[in-house]
Amino acid sequence: MTGTTAETAEARALDAAEELFYARGLQAVGMDAIRSASGVSLKRLYQLFPSKDALVEAYLRRRDERWRRELEDYADARPAGVPRILAVFDRLGLWFCEPGFRGCAFLNAFGELGATSPGVAAAARTHKDAFRAYLGRLVAEAGAGPGLTDQLLLLAEGAITTAALTGSPEPARHAREAAGALLASAG
Repeated sequence: MTGTTAETAEARALDAAEELFYARGLQAVGMDAIRSASGVSLKRLYQLFPSKDALVEAYLRRRDERWRRELEDYADARPAGVPRILAVFDRLGLWFCEPGFRGCAFLNAFGELGATSPGVAAAARTHKDAFRAYLGRLVAEAGAGPGLTDQLLLLAEGAITTAALTGSPEPARHAREAAGALLASAG
């Protein structure tokens, strides 16, 4: 099998895994469902991902990279400082409006398997640490104190969870307003 064919099969498998895992949950989706949705044979699927755990971890790594890239591209297109920080909440609001939004894939995965799967727990922690580091960079660019990073992180995470539970994009707006007040009081 050529490298291109293998990459195509892997991409199809990961596309199917992402759609199904995010929509239905990790435990509810078996490898047969991934096979059916991706068109990749079960034998090939297990060659690419020796276990369902390996597929779940690959799905989470891929989703992390894409989610952070989309957020950073959106926010980094704004002027540095307060506008860039507030753009994080604007991007969250756009995400909350996407069809099929079900909250944070990493918290969902951690809730399902974090206690029994070190790989899932590590992927969730890596994602959250990277998000915190990005917010920390934005806070530093804005010249605000480092303590603001954790406050903004809690606002963002709370907005994500609340939007998933309510089905409304409004938590992004509320979190943005609270972030603006925090930034204004920080000078």
